[in-house]
Amino acid sequence: MDLLQAIIIAIVEGLTEFLPVSSTAHMIFTSSIYGNQGDEFVKMFQVSIQFGAILAVVALYWKKFFDFTNLMFYVKLGLAIVPALILGILFDDAIEAVLEKPIPIAIVLIVGGVFLLFIDKIFKNQTIDNEKDISLQKAVTIGFWQCLAMMPGTSRSAASIIGGMQQGLTMKSAAEFSFFLAVPTMLAVTMYSVFLKDWNYNGAEIKGFEMILQDNNLTLFIVGNLVAFLVAMLAIKFFIGFLKKYGFKIWGYYRIIVGVAFLLWFSFV
Repeated sequence: MDLLQAIIIAIVEGLTEFLPVSSTAHMIFTSSIYGNQGDEFVKMFQVSIQFGAILAVVALYWKKFFDFTNLMFYVKLGLAIVPALILGILFDDAIEAVLEKPIPIAIVLIVGGVFLLFIDKIFKNQTIDNEKDISLQKAVTIGFWQCLAMMPGTSRSAASIIGGMQQGLTMKSAAEFSFFLAVPTMLAVTMYSVFLKDWNYNGAEIKGFEMILQDNNLTLFIVGNLVAFLVAMLAIKFFIGFLKKYGFKIWGYYRIIVGVAFLLWFSFV
């Protein structure tokens, strides 16, 4: 992977991480077009640059994240990520096996898109419009909904937002809680991929940080996270207003179109 490819993948991550369209699917499609999705560093890079994207949430909502008088906020996020941590460790190998198979991911993207076409009609009369009104039970339930995104192509954002609306959160508060939940979730995933997970790189089993320090990978890692951070800042600001105005249906159509396009592409290439 060269620098231009790294920048493009980071732009894709920043644009799609907080939209209900599956950032993982888009990065896999992009890498597959370049022909380097099977490379271990590329796989680790796709996970690790999510760190840059989640920093955008902290930067935009810094008053919320550094309000130490609201300790329940941290408790809710801490409990909500437990399901993902447990299931992520248990199914890590199975998830990784899917990452090199763009056709099943494209199918999941399409199926999820069809579901999004009806979300606006399914969930109505949501009343919880403030994070402080989200109970611990609701936070944990949303955490379980988030686990649906372990299948690449589902979208962590879509799963957690829908989970929030199912628990009575308004579209805006569900989206914001999804942003908040992304921070500890993706931080844990990134730390695991960089410091704990073993990767087969050039025939040797090494940790992610050891890959980063080899060849030109450190430059790619730094630039990728910086680009993902800047692009995600813009995407987050755009998404809330767009979601309130247009709902989920447009994202459903987008997922179906992109999923069909890539299904055809990878079926004949």
